Amino acid sequence: MVLPFISLYVESFGSFSDAYVQNWSGWIFGITFVAAFIFAPIWGRVGDKYGRKPLLIIFAIGLGLSVFLMGFASNVWQLFLLRLLMGIFTGFIPMSQALISTQTPRHIAGRVLGTLQTGSITGSLMGPMLGGVLADTIGFSTTFKWTSITVFISAIIVWIGVKEQRLPKVDSKEYQSYSSKEVFLHIIKHPLLLVVMLISVLVQVAHFSIQPILSLYVAEIHGTASIAFFSGLAFSAAGLGNLLMTRSWGRLGDRLGYIKILIILLFMAGIVYFPGAFVTNIWQLIVLRFLLGISIGGIIPVRIAYIRQAAPLSMQGEVLGYNTSLRFLGNIIGPALGGALAGFFGFSSVFFVTSSLLLLSGGIMLSAWLKHQNREKQAHFDEA
Repeated sequence: MVLPFISLYVESFGSFSDAYVQNWSGWIFGITFVAAFIFAPIWGRVGDKYGRKPLLIIFAIGLGLSVFLMGFASNVWQLFLLRLLMGIFTGFIPMSQALISTQTPRHIAGRVLGTLQTGSITGSLMGPMLGGVLADTIGFSTTFKWTSITVFISAIIVWIGVKEQRLPKVDSKEYQSYSSKEVFLHIIKHPLLLVVMLISVLVQVAHFSIQPILSLYVAEIHGTASIAFFSGLAFSAAGLGNLLMTRSWGRLGDRLGYIKILIILLFMAGIVYFPGAFVTNIWQLIVLRFLLGISIGGIIPVRIAYIRQAAPLSMQGEVLGYNTSLRFLGNIIGPALGGALAGFFGFSSVFFVTSSLLLLSGGIMLSAWLKHQNREKQAHFDEA
């Protein structure tokens, strides 16, 4: 609800230059993920040990409180610090993914995680449009306060509605306890798993590079009339495409292989991102954002389903924590990079760089998969 107008909220604090607003928008957007980057593996290990439901409730309360206080911010530093605080509790969706992943059979993990992603995306779809309308109607500060209520409601729903089945205490590889060193070594010894996790950084850099300045880009090509609403529409277009396809991508991953689908999605996203640099009206941008949502919609559930396949259950919270941490690292770099590129070279440069990163990610993933296939063939040949 608040993402489309963070840059506009920064602008409302005083009379600033465009470069100042763009750069601060990037840092304020990204600082949340600095804290999340640090805390994600810690929360993942705590979830493996004590359960994920209590953490979901803590996250929702912490998020709700930080968003509520943002409605009282009066300068960029206050907003910056509150976004930093928010980052400590920004683990609700990744922890939900870990919760469902550990309680889902491997062969349907893609479909089930795609369904979870559908819920997340539905919020991403409704939120920006609703937030844009509220911001235009009742102002930025009041919108933050009302938004916090939805997060507090999430805490109540989890508390009442979720029953977590804890892992059995047995000695099998799937359920035994692992030290942090053993978890780390497991990742290192599985090169394809390591590459899937490292690709998370490039994907998130690409995905988040435009987000903090999207409303400014909308203003440039459309004008300032109902700017919060049209910014929300541009945000939500990607969410709609995502919503329509994410479960289908997960199902295809279950059937054809998660890595194959991941490679296809990375190349598709890189191709559809590029024309965004040349749009001349808001509807062209909205169509491209919709196509981006279709192509990028399956990346998260397919990636997590592969991790579900490649890591024992009892270490998945920590492995997903590392993966989330790497995603948040991309979320840190992306907004700062996008803000800097837009400030120094113009908005078009953000689309060029983002498209290149997605295509590079697809190339790296394809190369790693081919090497993995060759290793498996060689191992099978040696055994024979």
